[in-house]
Amino acid sequence: MTTRLTVITAGVTEPSSTRLLADRLTEAVVRSVPGGDVEVEVIEVRDIAHDLTNNVLTGFASPALQERLDAIVGADALIVSTPIYSASYSGLFKMLMDVLPAESLRGKPVLVGATGGTARHSLAIDHALRPLFAYLGALVAPVAVFAASEDWGSVDAGHLSSRIERAGADFARIVAGAPAPRPVDPFEDVTPFESLLSDASRS
Repeated sequence: MTTRLTVITAGVTEPSSTRLLADRLTEAVVRSVPGGDVEVEVIEVRDIAHDLTNNVLTGFASPALQERLDAIVGADALIVSTPIYSASYSGLFKMLMDVLPAESLRGKPVLVGATGGTARHSLAIDHALRPLFAYLGALVAPVAVFAASEDWGSVDAGHLSSRIERAGADFARIVAGAPAPRPVDPFEDVTPFESLLSDASRS
């Protein structure tokens, strides 16, 4: 069975170390998924920045944004990678999370990655990203990866690679053992109109 993996990367520059981390995590996961039958879709948040702003202001998603939202909702699992600014995830990334349909991430496995200029920002994974996804009801992988600037192209690059491989392998096991999340119908538990009328008549 094909695993639908959606990758969200919130880097604002091109090229971007945030995108590089997302790509490396994706490769590690795909290598570790049994059978390797994975369908990957990558969402560059910078490409829909204006659409996100318009959605926040108007409440309506453009066709381009709606296509991305559908890819997130319909995915079996997510990989997210965001730069860390001022000890938290980027505002652009948060805007995307804010416009997702309610309950759309509940039970969905999520692998978290983050980048920053210094290793001191790594605490943002536990202080900001994990609480965000816990609030959204996602199944957050225990192993996350933070990559500081000095992790790339240095003697520590091998250590970063081993962390990425470990995170990818662990996440693949989570995805393989997790049932596919069922999209939530917001109208599934709506009280029938007749019941509302009968309750009103008794009051």
